[in-house]
Amino acid sequence: MTLPSLINNKHLLWRAGFGAGISQFEDLHKKDIKSLIHDLFTEETFLFINYDTPDIVEGGDYMMNDKAPAEKKKEMQRVYREQNEELNLNFLDKMVNSKEQMREKMAFFWHGHFASRVVNPKFNRQILNVIRKNALGNFKDLLFEVSQAPAMLNFLNNQQNKKDHPNENFAREVMELFTMGRGNYTEKDIREGARAFTGWGFDKEGNFVERKKLHDEGTKTFLGKTGNFTGTDALNIILEQKATSKFITTKIYKFFVNENVDETIVNKLSESFYQSNYDIKKLMTDIFSSSWFYDKKNIGNRIKSPIELMAGMMRTLPMNIQNPENLIVYQKLLGQMLLYPPNVAGWPNGKSWIDSSTLMLRLQIPQIWSGLRPLDYRPKEDDDLDMGLKNNTNTLAKSFKNPNITIDWARVEKIFNGKNVENYLIQNNTSLDMSSVKNFSDSTVKMNVINLMSTPEYQLM
Repeated sequence: MTLPSLINNKHLLWRAGFGAGISQFEDLHKKDIKSLIHDLFTEETFLFINYDTPDIVEGGDYMMNDKAPAEKKKEMQRVYREQNEELNLNFLDKMVNSKEQMREKMAFFWHGHFASRVVNPKFNRQILNVIRKNALGNFKDLLFEVSQAPAMLNFLNNQQNKKDHPNENFAREVMELFTMGRGNYTEKDIREGARAFTGWGFDKEGNFVERKKLHDEGTKTFLGKTGNFTGTDALNIILEQKATSKFITTKIYKFFVNENVDETIVNKLSESFYQSNYDIKKLMTDIFSSSWFYDKKNIGNRIKSPIELMAGMMRTLPMNIQNPENLIVYQKLLGQMLLYPPNVAGWPNGKSWIDSSTLMLRLQIPQIWSGLRPLDYRPKEDDDLDMGLKNNTNTLAKSFKNPNITIDWARVEKIFNGKNVENYLIQNNTSLDMSSVKNFSDSTVKMNVINLMSTPEYQLM
């Protein structure tokens, strides 16, 4: 198998998953793309993420209730924080250890696309499992289930959307960010859409409900159609618009292929996506099976997001993490905390991940996790609730000199022994100065791996 084939295989595993796992490196150069795609799309029995901790969360955000007694409030904050922390780490664990890499990578994409941020961990767990379950299914099913999830209805204020007093937030974001994108609807469409969604909400157990008495039964004109529309009608009309297929396909292309869009390719993919009635798995198979996906311009051109960087390292290096909650501190320091997108638009990509402080930490993580240097950073103080994790991150960081990670270097040595490690760890090593890397190494595989992961080139995928 030639070096170009190895490059293509690495490219596929990074884009359709979180990089090669330690057990895949041994014969990665022998695999063909078709079999790798088959492996990536092989589905196991879907496993929901659940908590080990007792579920004592009630329907609303109890913490936000001013009438709650101070002690009860404090206890609920603690439970919320623990459960959100556990959910965060369970999701990260799925990215690292699940054989269904494509499902978890798509779930990660949709988690940023359908961005919500609520304190209630029960709601967070429910919407995350909806996203994971439908990640490679049908976009219509995904859109409907997310739109009816209490986390999203709560986050975008549709619980307050009632006839005679419509709240436009949910209707606006559904069109602008989740389906069609700006320029494909009018302010009137937002107002009429909001009327269609009046009454959509959830009960105290967190079940979706259509509150008939709060629904505006009047005639609405929405995206060129007129009728007594409900929220269901509004979403179906949105899905009839080819702008929806184009918007979703473009966003997927930017995330999985290249931020510089090839309009000809995207138009073709978009039309096929629309004709397939929004079959996500087919769209992704079309992308990864295409020869243009493996063009040189599409390889090693994306900066890994913090989660991709961390999950990729954890897949490459077999590690035992005694205090996994400390990983949340890294997410916070690097600017991407699962369950906690900056706003409803989700996380930005590309160069926004890199600034002077985050780049330095990114380059130092391999040494910190290997126990060669301490963590000398502190999370910034935020004014908001930080998913209930704010109170915890600074406490964690203070005792953070030792990350308590043990790496099985013997296994790593065995896998990479006799191999040019840079060919396996770096996506595009044409700019890599291996003489500099070796100057800092002691010729062991361990130091070679650590130093390669500490290069700017390793930040790209």
